[in-house]
Amino acid sequence: MTNDNWPAPLGPEEVLLWQSLGRLVHSLPRALEDDMSRTGVTMTEFAVLLILSQAPDRRMRMAALASAAGLTPSRITRVVDDLARHDLVRKERHSQDSRGNDAILTDSGLRRMREIQPAHLASARRRVVDRVPSALLPALAQILAELADSLSPQSRDA
Repeated sequence: MTNDNWPAPLGPEEVLLWQSLGRLVHSLPRALEDDMSRTGVTMTEFAVLLILSQAPDRRMRMAALASAAGLTPSRITRVVDDLARHDLVRKERHSQDSRGNDAILTDSGLRRMREIQPAHLASARRRVVDRVPSALLPALAQILAELADSLSPQSRDA
């Protein structure tokens, strides 16, 4: 690649954005996991429980669950298997496609998710939401959703 083909250098605000985002993606998960450690459920496990609680019939295809949680297929399998060992989730063959599995949130999983949701909400507010000015929240939420969507496997494959 010649210098003529290089992207334009980042300006000062762009550098600040890029470096701050890098620090955030490394430090925020650790902080959230630390907050959630008191509940006995990891942040990833909670995210899976929450996603399933909002799904029709509390059921999702494993591939769709992986995508919604931002996890790889192998990682979602490990997370769901761990949750199943505690009777919070169960796996079943998909009713119309026996090649795939569904993850189903159990009644005890729903109860557990609701028990720990206040800890999650307190962490989300303290670590992020309450630090964003309310006037910026809708635009920032939309931008972050679009960035996350652009990195999903479906977007990368398109």
